[in-house]
Amino acid sequence: MNRKVWIWGDIAFYLAVLIAAVILRPRTRIQIAALAVAAVAFPLWIAARVQLGSALSLWPEARTLVTTGLYSRIRHPVYLFGTVASLSALLALQIWPVFAIGVALVPLTLVRAWREQRVLESAFGERYREYREQTWF
Repeated sequence: MNRKVWIWGDIAFYLAVLIAAVILRPRTRIQIAALAVAAVAFPLWIAARVQLGSALSLWPEARTLVTTGLYSRIRHPVYLFGTVASLSALLALQIWPVFAIGVALVPLTLVRAWREQRVLESAFGERYREYREQTWF
């Protein structure tokens, strides 16, 4: 799939969820806090995806080791900020079964990050291990 289509499709989805949260639900303190967190996490998630450049892929691949931008401090900013943005948006919607499904999917994100680390360590060896020691998650 074209990388730009993939990113724009995700942007459209998350914006639709955020807009629905604002329009469809009363503005409770939980909703306002969740929207505030999503408003910070969402652009960081997009920035992380853009910073990946050609390394962005659906499946873990070792095209290149990205260590600049958000990746200079966090190994998996796409997973981190994507999870925070989506859970915050779902919390703002206050549809609890949907939020519970989102929470239940978090372990899959952790497994994906772990698999990605294995692929990168296999491809980049000591260089990746040094990078991993200097970054969080």
